[in-house]
Amino acid sequence: MRIKRSMVAPAAVALVALITGGWLLQQGGGGSSNVYFQARLFDDVLHQVSDHFVEPKPPAALYRMAIDGMLQELGDPHSVFMDAKEYENLRIQTQGEYGGLGIQILKSNGLITVVAPLPGTPAERAGVLAGDAIVEVNGQSARGWSEDEAVAKLRGPRGSVVDLKVQRPGMPAPIPFKLTREDIHVRAVPAEYSLGGGVGYVKLSVFSESSTDEVRQAIDSLRAKGMKSLVLDLRENPGGLLDQGVGVGELFLKRGEMVSETKSRVPGQSSTFEADESDRYPGMPVVVLVNPYTASASEILAGALQDHDRALVLGQTTYGKGSVQTLYPLQGGNWLKLTTARWYTPSGRSIQKPYGIGRPDSTAASDTSDAAPDSTTSVSSTAGKPKYRTDSGRIVYGGGGIVPDVFVSPDTLTLAERTFLQGLEQAGSKYGDAQLQYAIEYAHQHPQLQRNFVVTPDMLDGFYALLQQRGVRMTREAFTGASRWVSRSLALMITQDRWGQQARIERANADDPQVRTAVELLQRSPTPQALLAAGQRYAAAHPAPPVGRTAANAHP
Repeated sequence: MRIKRSMVAPAAVALVALITGGWLLQQGGGGSSNVYFQARLFDDVLHQVSDHFVEPKPPAALYRMAIDGMLQELGDPHSVFMDAKEYENLRIQTQGEYGGLGIQILKSNGLITVVAPLPGTPAERAGVLAGDAIVEVNGQSARGWSEDEAVAKLRGPRGSVVDLKVQRPGMPAPIPFKLTREDIHVRAVPAEYSLGGGVGYVKLSVFSESSTDEVRQAIDSLRAKGMKSLVLDLRENPGGLLDQGVGVGELFLKRGEMVSETKSRVPGQSSTFEADESDRYPGMPVVVLVNPYTASASEILAGALQDHDRALVLGQTTYGKGSVQTLYPLQGGNWLKLTTARWYTPSGRSIQKPYGIGRPDSTAASDTSDAAPDSTTSVSSTAGKPKYRTDSGRIVYGGGGIVPDVFVSPDTLTLAERTFLQGLEQAGSKYGDAQLQYAIEYAHQHPQLQRNFVVTPDMLDGFYALLQQRGVRMTREAFTGASRWVSRSLALMITQDRWGQQARIERANADDPQVRTAVELLQRSPTPQALLAAGQRYAAAHPAPPVGRTAANAHP
């Protein structure tokens, strides 16, 4: 990966800073604009509040409120102050490694429950199973713990020992486990498999430190099994490490081609990222799947492959998170994550979407927590968007986010299903808890269950009875009206509990219109050029929905 930076001579910068700073200090020395006067004024206000406000407010809390308020006033949800714990969570999300046992957990029915043990981890090797409820950790009862409390207790230094007790469905007494923590690697590629007809599928869920290697290994493995073309799924990928977004792009681009560039007002921080490797898979047609939850580094990758005519982008317009954050260490183990630049695609499109357009603002501390898009706003229309040109002259659209070449909506909810889901909002987590309980119990009671199982009317009856037992109030008519969505959601939960995350992804993709359209286009396109032409014909025959049309996602 080659990086070119716009540089300014340090001596010149120092001279300008000296002259300018001195002038400003002299001009503001006797007035309210002087920064030192403002600092004293702020300190006076803070201590007056601390000493006399009707409710006690310690100075430390007021300083934190002031910091958060200042950053909020920037109008940028990605510039945030992080304490040591928040920074550690961000580090784990981006680096993908931590000392732990290797289990995914969820609080259900008041208990910390194992959703799935990760492959090759201490938990899996010891025999911990999906559905096990953690009742004790190192002699301390886990009943009533929150998920954050459980994570804090289960993670720790590599090599340290954890005594665990779990309550397993059907077992009369808790089962003890003695596990040794290891460095746990969170896979960036949770699924890779053949879709048939020479088409392979790779799901890239996050850009962590191993993303480029995992994508390369997945593609090489599928090609060894006869794959001729690829569906690269970036839907729901919130981004992560930007160098890994560039690294994955280099797998498909020619040496010297631009992947992306940043533009900053700070001298020396504007950069151009170019591929320093040759296309590893020349001539292989690629469809990139995106949706409104595709963000940050995912958009950099999709935009680069689109601008260089290397892949057909299919789905819905992406989130529009095109800003660069720099981490600055502060005193006391605290950190400042500050937006310092913006990302642009090779054709010059800004990835950043104006806040409040097509999605609500977010105050999240990390990219992975960005708010969902506004479902009442069209995520497909190109009306009014600026036009740009790819390497071959194809028109692509700016205005924030990556606008796909081919718009394909996911399954939409019926009126009865939307009404049902709105009613579930009153139930809080009770519905999800009941669904997880039913899935765990059903999978354990049916060890001979086949992966192509069908949710039967008897299963729906049993699930409805459990919902009533758990206090989820709904009429049978409303439940029956949403039976398609309920059945699909329940089947995915049972599938994950019984066979793991990849099996769940495969089942979800089996009737996914975006995946289905990608496969159809790839199977009749032997080259990337033929694929782009097929995409243009499809787009002409299937125009995007008009502005304002709502297309609610039916995926559980």
